[in-house]
Amino acid sequence: MPGDLERGRQKIEWARTHMPILEEVRRRFEHEQPFRGLTLSLVLHVEAKTAALALALKAGGADVHLAAGNPLSTDDDPVAALREAGVHTHAVKGESIEEYRAGIRAMWTADPDVIIDDGADLVALIHSEGRRRGRIRGSTEETTTGVTRLRALERSKTMLFPAIDVNDADMKHLFDNRYGTGQSTIDGILTATNLLLAGKVAVVAGYGWCGKGVAARLHGLGAEVVVTEIDPVRAIEARLDGFQVRPMLEAARRADLIVTVTGSTRVVRTEHFQVLKDGCLLANSGHFDVEVSRADLEGLALAHRPVRPHVEEYRFADGRRCYLLGEGRLINLAAGQGHPVEIMDLSFALQALSAEHVARHGLDMEPKVYPVPREIDQAVARGSLPNFGAAVDTPTPEQTAYAASWQGGT
Repeated sequence: MPGDLERGRQKIEWARTHMPILEEVRRRFEHEQPFRGLTLSLVLHVEAKTAALALALKAGGADVHLAAGNPLSTDDDPVAALREAGVHTHAVKGESIEEYRAGIRAMWTADPDVIIDDGADLVALIHSEGRRRGRIRGSTEETTTGVTRLRALERSKTMLFPAIDVNDADMKHLFDNRYGTGQSTIDGILTATNLLLAGKVAVVAGYGWCGKGVAARLHGLGAEVVVTEIDPVRAIEARLDGFQVRPMLEAARRADLIVTVTGSTRVVRTEHFQVLKDGCLLANSGHFDVEVSRADLEGLALAHRPVRPHVEEYRFADGRRCYLLGEGRLINLAAGQGHPVEIMDLSFALQALSAEHVARHGLDMEPKVYPVPREIDQAVARGSLPNFGAAVDTPTPEQTAYAASWQGGT
């Protein structure tokens, strides 16, 4: 169903009102026009906050093309407003896999100069098609999953153009991954289920920055949190943060809720489904819908049926039931509203400034993965201080000289 144009405008206005750093970037872009004559293709979760990014890039002179990074993450109202504003948008809530893939392919056929990707789906398509480096100056990537794919291309020496790893910038992973994923995952679970989390045993698979955020917020709401990990360092970190750390097969027996945030595949599979408690909830906040194996679940269950929006019940031969939320896709966007606006202000400011860096310097960069330039990370950090009611000290001349003496090895 087409989105409502006026509601879309209102949602975008609300987002922009609470995204002051990106708005400051937009105003500079409007004056300097860094993307004049360039085409930018974006594959992202298409909702109001993303719309604010797209409009900032358009203000900088870009011809902006935007497609959905997930079939369930689109908000149709901002799509209507974006199309009216002249952003070529290929996204609809609940689109088929064929439509989703067609949208990504449309981003390729737009012949982009710069790519902003989420999960490296567009970059992967271009490389699979054997596209030689032509107009593409480079890409930016904001997810752990996407960076993993980019690193694989770099190791194989098949990368066609440079990419900036926005995901690992301090102002991204410390806040977007932890506080953004933490809050938005809970938002999606509660919206889908309307159930109490306090007193439940909640299993968090993966203790990277996203897992840390999810675990902390589940604990804050009164859940008993159990973490599963494959990395012994992260396992110890989770234990010293106060959480139980157990193998998934053991944890699944006690779980009232399992949330996957690993970036891997088949984290919850047949042997785990066989031991689940009756009524266990299954949710995923990893980029792809492969962490909870739906194929295994459907192969084991006798029947399944939707029981409320974003909740599907699976019934086993012994009468046990489990509930898959949001089709195993990103629960924070499938059933929730995505990350908080203020968090995405940080991430999308990084994306916009990194895209500008690629536009200006990409043709002179080697085809490999680069970190976000330190000055960009620091600029976003300093710009965000007043918005969060924070201020920092300035080193004295003595402190500056002391630090320099150590750096010089004296």
